[in-house]
Amino acid sequence: MTSFHYLALSALLLCLIGLSYHFVRLIRLGAPKDFSRPRGKPASAIAYSFLGAMSPAKKESAYLHLPTYTAGLLYHAGTFAAIILFFPLFLHARLDGWLRGILVGILMLSGLSGVGILIKRIAVKKLRFLSNLDDYVSNVLVTFLHFLTLAALVAEVVAPLYFLCVSILLLYLPFGKLKHALYFFAARYQLGLFYGRRGIWPLRKT
Repeated sequence: MTSFHYLALSALLLCLIGLSYHFVRLIRLGAPKDFSRPRGKPASAIAYSFLGAMSPAKKESAYLHLPTYTAGLLYHAGTFAAIILFFPLFLHARLDGWLRGILVGILMLSGLSGVGILIKRIAVKKLRFLSNLDDYVSNVLVTFLHFLTLAALVAEVVAPLYFLCVSILLLYLPFGKLKHALYFFAARYQLGLFYGRRGIWPLRKT
């Protein structure tokens, strides 16, 4: 292994320690005491929170901005692909043929989606007003990861720069908004629990 491999491995370990702190903090906070009378099934509502409630038809912020919603889906798909690809790239595994072609295509689309989202954040006054430095840093780091993962799949010479980018992102993840990768699941669970207990979710057909 090169020094860049050791750097990335150390960053991954520190990242996992940081995320473990957030996870333990979430568990220790626990579920707040709810004194309302139960009227529904929380289990069904929790499933709905992660599935049906995420549909663009159920989210005003999504169906009114479908191009941005689609770009967000592509961006997150590419991010998951880049995270998974860290391990074969770390182990020098070769990905050839149609699989590499598909991954390169996904990462190209997701990277361009990240650039588009960043441009919109800068160009639209309302979004610019709501944004802070963390929003821009997170977007730039993740978008760089997409393009560098793509480049590392095509040319091994890019590997040092790729592992450097991965290391910076992993070290930043527990401190910036990227930690929503953990808090997202806790938030959706809490929403399902809250609305399920009141019999509001899942929505009933009228």
